[in-house]
Amino acid sequence: MSMPTNALPIAADTLAGVTVVVTRPRHQAARLCHLIEARGGRAVLFPVLEIIDVEDSGPARALIQRLDEFDLAIFVSANAVHKAAPMIAARAGFPARLRVAAIGRRTAEVLQAHGLRADIQPQEGFTSEALLALPEMQNVQGKNIVIFRGTGGRALLGETLTQRGAHVSYAEVYRRVRPVCEGAELVRVLEDNKKVVMVVTSNEGLQNLFEMAGVQGQPLLRHTRLVVMSARNAECARSLGFGKAVVAEQADDEGLIDGVITAAQHN
Repeated sequence: MSMPTNALPIAADTLAGVTVVVTRPRHQAARLCHLIEARGGRAVLFPVLEIIDVEDSGPARALIQRLDEFDLAIFVSANAVHKAAPMIAARAGFPARLRVAAIGRRTAEVLQAHGLRADIQPQEGFTSEALLALPEMQNVQGKNIVIFRGTGGRALLGETLTQRGAHVSYAEVYRRVRPVCEGAELVRVLEDNKKVVMVVTSNEGLQNLFEMAGVQGQPLLRHTRLVVMSARNAECARSLGFGKAVVAEQADDEGLIDGVITAAQHN
């Protein structure tokens, strides 16, 4: 069916009058901010996580030198790809037999940008649970699997694969830290705008946001509409005293923008 000539693929004023606080790391926020502004909203960047190098990359480099011993390499985020790719290139790339899994679409796109291919990835969900549910991840008895991740990452993926009989190693290639930032900036945004929606995509980010807001900002946060990436995030938000959170139906920028529109309509 053809689209009527007066129909627009994007409603340019959908978020008119809405301020959206984007808490992603600075280097990952540009596209979401663009989508917000394309719909008439005001995007305010307030990073609650910063991605930095690990203090000692030696253990990860040593694992990368042994990639011939592994059957599967899993990348849990785009950050894992960005940080690992130069080290992998330094050893002349991936062994031909090594299969590669990406936790989601964005991670797969970044792998491709670095000349690597994701053989396995969820078509929706984009979480550890979604990856673990794939047929390729069931019969892993005796397989050697390396997971590229940040330090102290979520344990579910590795623990489940170990329970299924795989031998799991972790290549920790980045760290997440809380940025040094004055919470007064966030308080001003929350106080000066009638319609505010906040986007937070991880439990660690929620914790950092709450601490960065300080005593003055925390009551304001609890009354601000929140858009999160998963049910786990929503549960974490509730534990911190936030009101109802909108969970994005897709764990990507498009899903988040849809969640923002839904939250704004009920703000």
